[in-house]
Amino acid sequence: MADPILDRDALDDCLRLVAGEAAQYLAGVDEAPVRPIGAPNGIGGPLPDEGAGSLAALRTLVEAAETGATRSAGPRFFHFVMGGGTPAALAADWLASALDQIAYNWVSSPLAMQLEQASVDWLKELFGLPPEWSGVLTTGATTANFTGLAAARRWWGLQHGVDVEEEGLAGLPPVPVYAVDIHASAVKALAMLGIGRRRIETLEGRPSRSPAILIATAGEVNAGGFDPIADMADLAEEHGAWLHVDGAFGLFAAVSPATRELVAGVERAHSVAVDGHKWLNVPYDCGAAFVHDPELHHGAFTTTAAYLGREELDRPVFGNLGPEMSRRARAFAVWASLRAYGRSGYRAMVERHVSLARRLAEQVDAAPELERLAEVPLNVVCFRYRPHGVAEEELDELNRRLGQAVLDDGRVYFGTTVHDGKVAFRPAIVNWRTRPEDVDLIVPITLELGASISR
Repeated sequence: MADPILDRDALDDCLRLVAGEAAQYLAGVDEAPVRPIGAPNGIGGPLPDEGAGSLAALRTLVEAAETGATRSAGPRFFHFVMGGGTPAALAADWLASALDQIAYNWVSSPLAMQLEQASVDWLKELFGLPPEWSGVLTTGATTANFTGLAAARRWWGLQHGVDVEEEGLAGLPPVPVYAVDIHASAVKALAMLGIGRRRIETLEGRPSRSPAILIATAGEVNAGGFDPIADMADLAEEHGAWLHVDGAFGLFAAVSPATRELVAGVERAHSVAVDGHKWLNVPYDCGAAFVHDPELHHGAFTTTAAYLGREELDRPVFGNLGPEMSRRARAFAVWASLRAYGRSGYRAMVERHVSLARRLAEQVDAAPELERLAEVPLNVVCFRYRPHGVAEEELDELNRRLGQAVLDDGRVYFGTTVHDGKVAFRPAIVNWRTRPEDVDLIVPITLELGASISR
């Protein structure tokens, strides 16, 4: 098979093959072991001179997936705070691949632009953010944090009379950044922006320098804790600072009246980041960034070339609102899932998952060999294995071994973290498929495997 054009007639067969295999995979994903069951075969080696053809290549890929793919779309994957693709989102994502739209501007795809504009507006409604804010879909929370903090950097430069996108940071003082509990993705964004990882200072009371950037975390990954967003908004207002909220999954607390207080004040922030492949349950990868000032947002990323053309801010060019110019049409999946399930559907899912997290916390508390290490404000349960007779100094290594045993076993899937200086587990419940019977496996499997490695 020397030339792809000779493969045109195989397209229908290729799509039928993949659709059939995908349906079979998803039909069994609820009960299948989460871990890969073996090493994939036939995918390495030198580049072939003569291709095998599309059907042969896809059959090899399917065989590799049967053994080498993690069942991360399933209801027992509690690692990385990751959801799955809802039926509407998954099908729309397939459609996006088939239509292969360029989500840069209105010339490249009016449909992609309209879907993204509608999706961004609906997400602002879902989270209670002001409608006049600017927004854009991103690859995930890392690029969403990058986007919001890039707007903050532009604002900070203008406070010093410098357009940093034009002139750079040379000659300016270090950018002061304050945080209570900051995620690695926001730290990475600060590094990529040239602000620097070492510029982060612990926020104790109030900023000591102004103007400054404050970073609040809504949903800390180890235990699901929340920074005091309203108090930090007060500080930002008092000291003329920029408040950025990293709400990768915790922003979804705004969806339910039962948890909305956890993110009180988020509408007073200056920028907000969220993940889509977490609680929105659209296929990996997707996120969104929101900025209170559309001019600052646009100014941080705008670019042009003769062949790209120029368009006005009142019809946003989403390729000029984030780091990517080559953009997949992620709005297909976001729009379809929001249209399919609406506000009430997402509220029901969030409330169900919060209830399941509390159910798990009760089971942890009822097991003498387990110790819960934090409160459960939302959907993450942080605990460790602490059997009778094991010295404190031995517990970290025991829990590391147990964490690896859980991953190797694969009936449920969650790894270890370090919380408050202790090696611990932090299963997170965000997948639309997850049921009580899935959550009810966590404690007995932990105890079973813990007993086996403690002998």
